[in-house]
Amino acid sequence: MTQLNARIADPASVDAAILNRYCVRAFSAQPVPRASVNEILQVARYAPSGSNAQPWRVYVLQGRAREALVTQVCAAYDAIRDRPDLAARYQEEYDYYPSHWLEPYLGRRRTNGWGLYGLLGIARGEKDKMHAQHRRNFEFFDAPVGLIFTVDRIMGAGSLIDYGMFLQNIMVAARARGLHTCPQAAWNRFHSIIMPFVGASADEKLVCGMSLGWPDESAPVNTFANARAPVESFTRWVGDADAPQSAC
Repeated sequence: MTQLNARIADPASVDAAILNRYCVRAFSAQPVPRASVNEILQVARYAPSGSNAQPWRVYVLQGRAREALVTQVCAAYDAIRDRPDLAARYQEEYDYYPSHWLEPYLGRRRTNGWGLYGLLGIARGEKDKMHAQHRRNFEFFDAPVGLIFTVDRIMGAGSLIDYGMFLQNIMVAARARGLHTCPQAAWNRFHSIIMPFVGASADEKLVCGMSLGWPDESAPVNTFANARAPVESFTRWVGDADAPQSAC
């Protein structure tokens, strides 16, 4: 039972867990105990949700099960490269990205993509290298724990808002324990392989995957850092906070 209204004794640590979270794309082989994963989920379940619906479902993959899924999805991904006509078999069930990009989002996307590829020494047009790097998604970037998240199809779009807060709780709780994560929409394309593999029902829809583990601190890819827009660029203060308020 949580202690409601408890004072946060060390807010700096909470901020640090948020500010030091980033997408790790190379993990070490150091195992993550099942108890640690369970502890993170115990914390994450306190995410808010509309009408307390708690729409999340989580499938945890470790060991042989994780390896088996990686093998199947990587094989499908490689097959599409060799036979592009197979791409029609693997379509996402919902649009994560827009069909047409506009600024400032297009510029941010390009900065992110070419910044990452540039760090890895992958030049524009090097399709084989790009394929190999994107394939790393389907290896969970070597993380020992893979998480697959689903939601009941009956739920509305608002449940994805709830889900975002749940996922953030997982990532922040992981950072508080020295672990790192990488949330991954890339898995969505292969839901036809993943859903029956994890035992999900036809009433469920894949939301995303996530890698969880200890970072490989020697990997150059883990030095990649994204810039964040300043608060002033996305915030509008409505009214004058310093002005006296009228009585009702």
